Order: sequence, then C-alpha cells, then structure tokens
Amino acid sequence: MGYIDKDIVPADDGALIDAYSQSIASAVDTVGPAVSRIERVGGRGGHGSGFAVSPDGLIVTNNHVVDDAKIVRITTPDGSVTEGRVLGRDIDTDIALIRANSGVGAWARLGDSKRLRRGHIAIAIGNPLGFEWTVTAGIVSALGRSMRSASGRLMDDVIQTDAALNPGNSGGPLVSSGGEVIGVNTAVIQGAQSIAFAVASNTANFVVSEILRYGQVRRAFIGIAGDTIELPRRIALEAGTGQATSVRVRRVEPDGPAARAGLRDGDYILAIDGTPVGGVDDIVRLMSGDRIGQNTDLLVFSVAGRIEKRTLLPVARS
Repeated sequence: MGYIDKDIVPADDGALIDAYSQSIASAVDTVGPAVSRIERVGGRGGHGSGFAVSPDGLIVTNNHVVDDAKIVRITTPDGSVTEGRVLGRDIDTDIALIRANSGVGAWARLGDSKRLRRGHIAIAIGNPLGFEWTVTAGIVSALGRSMRSASGRLMDDVIQTDAALNPGNSGGPLVSSGGEVIGVNTAVIQGAQSIAFAVASNTANFVVSEILRYGQVRRAFIGIAGDTIELPRRIALEAGTGQATSVRVRRVEPDGPAARAGLRDGDYILAIDGTPVGGVDDIVRLMSGDRIGQNTDLLVFSVAGRIEKRTLLPVARS
C-alpha cells in the first residue's frame, strides 16, 4: 500500500465534501418541486419528466416524451394530478412545450448556458414515479456539441455530462450548483454508452419563445455540424474580435448551402452578418426562419489559415 503523508492532505476535506453535498442538496430543493411526471393521454403510451418554467403552468419536456400526443397527464411531486395541452414541439432539438390546465406550484428558471465551463457541477433531476425525485450528479464534460439523434436528425447545442440519466428522466432539467436549469435532459442519442446529454438552456429558451410566438420553430438550414470551442487568441486578434469562443465546423452536409459556399471541416465560424458567433447556440438563434432564401455572410477562419468571407443562401429545414 502507498504511504499518505498526512502533512500534505488538506485538513478541511470533510468541510469541502460537506459543502459539495450541500450545494447539490440546495439546487435540488430549489428546482425539484418544479419537476413533474409527464404521461401521454391517447395514442401510444409513454412517460418521462418535465419541469415548469413559469407560474402559469408552462412546462418544458422532450419531444420524444410527448411524441404524437395532444394531451398529457401531469403529476407533481406532491401527488397532484392535472392534464395539459401540448402547445408545440421541435424534433430538431427534442424539445416540446406543454400548457398545464391548472397551476403546478413551483417553477424553475432557465439559466444562461453560455456561462457554463467544462468541469462545472451538473445535476440531473427526474420525476419518473410522480411522487419522488431521482437525482444524479456529475460534471459538464463537453459543451456546444452537434450530435445525431435516434431520429437521424442533427441536434445542436448539446451538453455532454457524466450525470447518469435514470429511466424516466428524459425531459427533466439538468441543473447547476446555483439552482438554475442549464439544460433539458435527453436520452435519444445513439451510442451514448452511459454518457448523458442535454439540450442547452439557451437553445431550449429559444425554442420555447418560438413555440409561444408561432406554434412551431421555423429555422434556416445551412448544413453543418459544429462544436463550441475556445478560440485561439491569435485568430481572435487577426479577426479583430474580442470573443473567447467560437464554432468549429465538424461536418459539412454534402450539397447543402454551406458546402456550396465552400465551407470545410475545421473552419471556424466567427460571425454571421456581422454578429459575433461565440457558440452553437448563437447559430441556432441567428439562423431563424427570417433568413430562409436570404444571402447570409459568414466570417470564417479557414483551414487554409486565412480570415475569409463566405456568402451562402440558407434553405428551409425539411
């Protein structure tokens, strides 16, 4: 056995562990009461979790939890049961929005996922049984991923975490140690192998806003998958931007708008029509339906090592 020098072991390890436990317990106490069990009414049966984001009963969950249902049954942690109507859904982000027929008590706040860093605490909360929460904790492993879902579509702005998802946790919140929702847990990505994923809160907030305004999310498609990465300082200086992060293109869809404009794997997207791009969530937000059929300028740092402009024509997502 190895020898541990007591002189170099921090004396307050117990206090640190207690503080870690307390931060998780506090976050669960803050957000947990807003988490409900969601069951489909009619159509194919199924259930998962969801969480209220407003005092008047707006509930966020996964699209694959509600599936084709128009009405769902909502069971809150205190055992109250009500029904709700599915206001809209977005298959590209696996997000759906429900309006409960009556108030659901507590509600949680969507935080700013752009403030997340790898290594931050991530807490997954679910309510699969309707009367008790399930809680797992881990860390944020990666940010701003684009990944292919079980439906075959690319999901953008995905958080990777090692906080395990229990059965029925789909649609529940991923929570920071400060008690803010930083993502919507999803279990639809193939080949996860015990690695959990959540759609980042900034993208979820965008989807909720679009559904409330239009009943759906109408987006422009440019045909890339990308990751949010730290922007090398020399590139930021050369581009004249102050941003610390950007999007690196990981895959360009053949024959898509980006491919026709000359984008290649490994290019950095720095700005869209003059607006800085600091992450995948910015691309999701900026590629709204208003850009369909409109020439759009991308400022990129190309794999050739130059700052270049690419003009492309976004199309409607099929």
